[in-house]
Amino acid sequence: MATPTTSTKLLLSDFASTVQNVPSNYIRPINERPNLTQVQVSDASSVPLIDLDGLDGPCHSEIIEQIALACQHEGFFQVKNHGISGEMINNMLNIARKFFKLPESERLKSYSDDPSKTTRLSTSFNVRTEKVANWRDFLRLHCYPLQDSVWETVDKFSCNV
Repeated sequence: MATPTTSTKLLLSDFASTVQNVPSNYIRPINERPNLTQVQVSDASSVPLIDLDGLDGPCHSEIIEQIALACQHEGFFQVKNHGISGEMINNMLNIARKFFKLPESERLKSYSDDPSKTTRLSTSFNVRTEKVANWRDFLRLHCYPLQDSVWETVDKFSCNV
């Protein structure tokens, strides 16, 4: 792992507020940018809402078909009746906020530019091969199958957050 200096930060959240212009390695060539004249504008009500209630029952195939169609036609969808409590969602969001408020030195303990790592903090999918980096920081936590990843995640983050 590269060690950042005061002039080169690995994480965008640690230097974004100090830059006057977007660095060139974050600017995509015009021919690789989305053509906004071809983007259709829609309101939030057109986002597919898929009810997962019954996913383990006789409606399984229908729900899978709804997901497939939403992915093919819209590229995204919302779900309801997913079984994750509001309390659990709020706890996860609070932990994420706490993690990203940690000092840079603590967050960098989780940094990796290895895309095969199941748990890592990074800024791009593959820093080594991308010509243009993404303007973001992300914490990737794979959790399926749960038994293969839960202890790696717990060990890594339980003392830091």
